[in-house]
Amino acid sequence: MINRIIKGFKENIILKSDSENPLWNSENKIFSKKNRWNYIDACMIKAVCGLYEISGEKKLFEFSEKYVSDFISENCTIDSMDINAYNLDNINGAKNLLYFYNKTGNRKYLDTAVWIYENQILNQPRLKCGNFWHKKIYPFQIWLDGIYMSLPFLAEYSALTNKQEIIGDITGQLQNVRDIMRDEDTGLYYHGYDETREMYWADKKTGLSSEYWLRSICWLTAGLADIFEFSDGALKNLCGNMLSDLISAMMKFQNTDGMFYQLPSRRNLSGNYPETSGTSLYAYSAMKSVRLGICGNSVKESGLKAFESLTRNYIYFENDIPVLKNICLVAGLGGENHRDGSAGYYLSEPVIQNDAKGIAPFIMAYTEYLKS
Repeated sequence: MINRIIKGFKENIILKSDSENPLWNSENKIFSKKNRWNYIDACMIKAVCGLYEISGEKKLFEFSEKYVSDFISENCTIDSMDINAYNLDNINGAKNLLYFYNKTGNRKYLDTAVWIYENQILNQPRLKCGNFWHKKIYPFQIWLDGIYMSLPFLAEYSALTNKQEIIGDITGQLQNVRDIMRDEDTGLYYHGYDETREMYWADKKTGLSSEYWLRSICWLTAGLADIFEFSDGALKNLCGNMLSDLISAMMKFQNTDGMFYQLPSRRNLSGNYPETSGTSLYAYSAMKSVRLGICGNSVKESGLKAFESLTRNYIYFENDIPVLKNICLVAGLGGENHRDGSAGYYLSEPVIQNDAKGIAPFIMAYTEYLKS
């Protein structure tokens, strides 16, 4: 079953896409957007590169390298990336630049990563506590999503360039997220934090949003696992402790079939549903944490249970094409649609299928499943 699923995704969705028309990017289709450098494609390319590392299929590497190269200009910049938006999501693709530099030695990949670092990261606005703003349009806000999008790249970039000052920065930002956004009673993390306490979705005393959103929490678990790989000393210990604690907390909210709900702490809430992108990220993080020696067998069993439930119950075939269902299209806080962070809001966002935000983490979980 699993081999048929992976083969179907490769042959019918991945390898039939190109940088102008990624078949996995539902947001482009729904909102009629022209494709540009974005975190969704970056997630998929990272997953495909991981699949290549396992399978050795050269066509996967060639596809991925060409896809990324299509966005790089002759002077090693990315024309479709708006640096001045200071959007942490855009940093996600820089991980793939480092991957291809390490695999090929081609300086254009490193030079483009340096361009992103020097032009966005070094100028990224920060909260008073020291953390990056999530985006320019979301001033003085931390979103859990941004941890995954930016800090693993910085950890690897630091290791590659020997910029030790970056390690202290990452450590401080993670400590702030733990100290500010973690709920002591549940061990879960709130989706967002507004340092000014002025946003309508923010609690006036804490600055926190009101709900735990599955995918944002699991972006955090995945980010911690990835940072752990590129760090040592205090940062490595911090990542390991945060990840172990968070996965242990998450296990209390895992459904008996292995899945997690869109709002993990509200399984009995009407309209709540098992969400596959977050569950895939959890499976990836749990299995990887065991492989890295952070967690033990109970976590491995939990991760396997999540992955096997996804495979068995949430993927069906349509004309030999696998279809991964129950993917939340997008969720955020504030913005022009007045996203208030309530439970009703998170359950109102469209639920779609075969989007990269679900397929990519599923493939990432599959590669960890093969390593387990």
